[in-house]
Amino acid sequence: MNKEPVSRELFDEVMVPNYAPGNIIPVRGEGSRVWDQEGREFLDLQGGIAVTSLGHAHPGLLGALQEQSEKIWHLSNVMTNEPALRLAKTLCDHTFAERVFFANSGAEANEAAFKLARRYAWDHFSPEKHEIISFKNAFHGRTLFTVSVGGQHKYLEGFEPAPGGIHHADFNDLDSVKALISKEKTCAVVIEPIQGESGVVPADPEFLKGLRQLCDDNDALLIFDEVQTGVGRTGHLYAYEMYGVIPDILTSAKGLGGGFPVAAMLTTAKVGASLAVGTHGSTYGGNALACAVAQKVIDTVSQPEILKGVNERSEKLRQGMMAIGERYGIFSEVRGAGLLLGCVLTEQWKGRAKDFLAAGLEEGVMVLVAGADVVRLAPSLIIPETDIDEALERFETAVKKLAQ
Repeated sequence: MNKEPVSRELFDEVMVPNYAPGNIIPVRGEGSRVWDQEGREFLDLQGGIAVTSLGHAHPGLLGALQEQSEKIWHLSNVMTNEPALRLAKTLCDHTFAERVFFANSGAEANEAAFKLARRYAWDHFSPEKHEIISFKNAFHGRTLFTVSVGGQHKYLEGFEPAPGGIHHADFNDLDSVKALISKEKTCAVVIEPIQGESGVVPADPEFLKGLRQLCDDNDALLIFDEVQTGVGRTGHLYAYEMYGVIPDILTSAKGLGGGFPVAAMLTTAKVGASLAVGTHGSTYGGNALACAVAQKVIDTVSQPEILKGVNERSEKLRQGMMAIGERYGIFSEVRGAGLLLGCVLTEQWKGRAKDFLAAGLEEGVMVLVAGADVVRLAPSLIIPETDIDEALERFETAVKKLAQ
């Protein structure tokens, strides 16, 4: 096997140019720290975009992966496997759900959710009841169906015509939903409890409760896309618990595998029955390796002390970033929940979120952006508080240099 060091330039030679990765190439991680090819250390507040929920090289996840790798890796869905069944039972025990479908990514879980919503309406009502209401600035994935349901047209440019029967309301505006929903045509309303990619914008509790009532009144399903907010990210196992609003379908991915690709669609027995044999599938969905790792993630994250720790770390990080923002006039607010935080740039700094990402890397701290005006943070749920302190110090050094 060729293990010679590779350079960033190789990306441009061999990869499709749909990404624009930075110059550093991380090669090793432990906890909330990673090291690049030159041995430079970085404190990780990115979390792989809310994926590495237990940090890097977590011993429990390594153990689960090793143990399952010595048993069986993969079976076709002509058969089931023990890790998939155990994980499905655990997810049902911990949530509103009674049935689970496994996939590999958030986009695939959402694709399954949208197909299920249309199939359920087709089974119980009529083929005309197929319309889906989503929200402007939403993000639900990159398949043609999910990117069409998402409310950001830039991701559709050059890929149209898009699937039809999709409408977009205004986030946190119930009247805009009322203007679109109908008992005859609407099969589902889909929403992120916190819009992540467009700026870490939380839904208002009363808005979500209003959506639940509108769906009930119009025989429509309510779908929560918890790909980014799920698995402890908000300080609750799933964000719907924080809002006290129960959806009919929920999608989960990202943090579910702690870095191993796995996703799930959760729903009730009544709704799930519409995905009868042959209606949907996934070659790798329910893979034994993935489910064994995800089981360890859920068993760990669902512990009350872990979820309590998320909220404690959130407050420390939120206060630290707001203090930096006030000292240098860069943040107007820090919004979000748990360890999904968005630091909103002031008018003076609008459009420069990527400058803070780049400056942070120079000082050894990894942050994210959410659009051009928000610095996003999504670190490990168990990041040591001493690492938070050090990350804040490094980020302030970066800010100080930018502000000069």
